[in-house]
Amino acid sequence: MKIAIMGAMLEEIEPFLTHSAHEPLLANFRKTSKLRYGGNTYHEGKYKDLDIVLAYSKIGKVNATLTAATLLEKFGADMLLFTGVAGAVNSALSIGDLVAATALCQHDLDISIFGHPHGFVPEGAVYVKPATQLLALADRVAKAKGVALRHGIIATGDQFIASSERKAWVAQTFQADAIEMEGAAVAVVCDALEVPFFILRAISDAADMEAQFDFDAFLKESAKISSSFVIAMLEELSHG
Repeated sequence: MKIAIMGAMLEEIEPFLTHSAHEPLLANFRKTSKLRYGGNTYHEGKYKDLDIVLAYSKIGKVNATLTAATLLEKFGADMLLFTGVAGAVNSALSIGDLVAATALCQHDLDISIFGHPHGFVPEGAVYVKPATQLLALADRVAKAKGVALRHGIIATGDQFIASSERKAWVAQTFQADAIEMEGAAVAVVCDALEVPFFILRAISDAADMEAQFDFDAFLKESAKISSSFVIAMLEELSHG
């Protein structure tokens, strides 16, 4: 089995590239090669008996689409795990909380003038859902680690949201719990190519007027929380 691990920013995959005493499981991750392709660097390696290909896409839906498609089509990944950070839309979420997507949508996709709901295009769907078996795996890992893992809807758009008004609109329109800039694009690619996927986000900000300051302050710490959980998922997958 070949597993793709993807983030949007270097900070989101950096824990996989730098072994740390805080992540003893990473001693099982061996990098074997790296390839520059399509403007990105792809790292190949092994986690125990699992083949791994790792990359960050850069920010936004177009970059995420390119990288996800490359991971699946050029590198032949059989599964994709996305790790990263997001802004909270649900007021019950706090910085550092983990959210596993149960569905993803594009909050900035709008052809509602033609009578369609926000986030919908013909021959598509408003929501794309990840693999139920990977959500179940994540729940088992969370229980074993004693970690609170929330399930929720994640909304994606090519905008960094720092507006309480826009945040409220996204929450009301899509019943979203978190907001970011890549997940739904990755979901569409994986769904179209029939590859199981899982999107995990750690909350880095509240998507309001303080979002920029919170994001800068908590990006690395929240990214570590998310990547640590994905590492634990790899450990579980390596057992069979």
